[in-house]
Amino acid sequence: MPGDLSDYRRKRDAKRTPEPMPQDGVLPHGNDDTFVIQEHHARQLHWDVRLERGGVLVSFAVPKGLPPEPKVVRMAVHTEDHPLEYATFEGVIPKGEYGAGKMTIWDRGTYETLKWKDTEVDVVLRGERVRGRFTFFKGGEGWMVVRRGAPQDPGWESLPEQLEPMLATVGEMPGDPEKYAYEFKWDGVRALVRVEGGRLQIFSRAGNEVTATYPDLAELGKQLGSAQAWLDGEIVAFAGGKPSFAELQKRMHIGNSAQARKVAGQVPVSLLIFDLLHFEGRSLLRLPFADRRALLEKLELRGPNWYTSPSYPGAGDAVLKASREQGLEGVIAKRLDSRYVPGRSTAWIKVADVRPQEVVIGGWRPGEGRREGVLGALLLGIPEGDGLRFVGSVGTGFSDADLESLTETLRPLARKTSPFNGKLPPERARGAKWVEPTLVGEVVFRIWTPDNRMRAPVWRGLRSDKSPGEVRLNG
Repeated sequence: MPGDLSDYRRKRDAKRTPEPMPQDGVLPHGNDDTFVIQEHHARQLHWDVRLERGGVLVSFAVPKGLPPEPKVVRMAVHTEDHPLEYATFEGVIPKGEYGAGKMTIWDRGTYETLKWKDTEVDVVLRGERVRGRFTFFKGGEGWMVVRRGAPQDPGWESLPEQLEPMLATVGEMPGDPEKYAYEFKWDGVRALVRVEGGRLQIFSRAGNEVTATYPDLAELGKQLGSAQAWLDGEIVAFAGGKPSFAELQKRMHIGNSAQARKVAGQVPVSLLIFDLLHFEGRSLLRLPFADRRALLEKLELRGPNWYTSPSYPGAGDAVLKASREQGLEGVIAKRLDSRYVPGRSTAWIKVADVRPQEVVIGGWRPGEGRREGVLGALLLGIPEGDGLRFVGSVGTGFSDADLESLTETLRPLARKTSPFNGKLPPERARGAKWVEPTLVGEVVFRIWTPDNRMRAPVWRGLRSDKSPGEVRLNG
């Protein structure tokens, strides 16, 4: 890889780009021991690793950044040589120019050459952020880079492939409010977000990847840059300034990326981030909630479709009052000293004026009058033994489109026998059409009646992110 700046000059217009443009002539000679890594927000975020060699900077574009751990192999694209002056360049390359986008210096320092061949470059980097041995090698599919030896940080913990969410328990406002932080309860769907190398993956509460469904959140990865992180939050759609689960449903069931991008322009969503679970080689699960929140807030995560959800230590009454005034569902009280423990926990308390409840649809009753030809009410249950325990029926909260769509969805699931344990009240069973208990929905209701039925339930929508086996009584 002899030093040559002809490709560099050919790809750039010196009158339009602020990049250094040295004159033709003899290349300068240094000590072949300077390196720079530049974070390049071009069409695709990447990191340019540049090594001084023979009067130029030999350059590799690394899409996900240098690997932080040994034996991790990442793609490295060998690009044109750059002039030595580029080692100090920061700025914005104008739109329409080659490599258009913002470029900043991410790290710089000196390096030691262990091997330099046309197909393998083995170096030891000594920078402020990166220290260690890296080998760039040419294989069958182009150049790659791997870290040799131990990570720079001896306490480094690998970024987990998946995490399970911590869940709140329904309850009353705590009697010791000063020990809790209070957050608004958002009417959305839970999302755990894994970020690595500027790219993010979004997982549902059940652990299913739903990244393609929410392309409008992808830029969050760029804001975090090379940082490795796991975030916890809620995806919410707003209508009239308030969370709308009905609007969110228009996004939840889309798995096709092209269709999701189209719908995203019509029904935007926001990710409200409320917890930080892993960051830069450190698991934060064992830290108290108060410490995790402090670290999260330092990141100042905010963008067009995401922001850090507010948290108010000790202010339970004020948050609950504001929730009621804004017509929200309620608040979540989180113990300031609570560790992050996957699964249901009493350290997080869900306080609501109305209660959400996931249910399994076991049947439906045809409508009458204006609803003739479509469903009039759904018959709902909670899994119990080999069947369902009847918990009530719901006939409100449906739009006309919901009624048509649900009726068409339920017809193919018809069965001859009831999936419910025991007999239903005659007024509910009369004219009922039974279905296979495979669909999960969500309702909100006021209280449980003495015979364990939901009082005044209102339909919120299907939950395609849940399976019947996950449905539990919410207390």
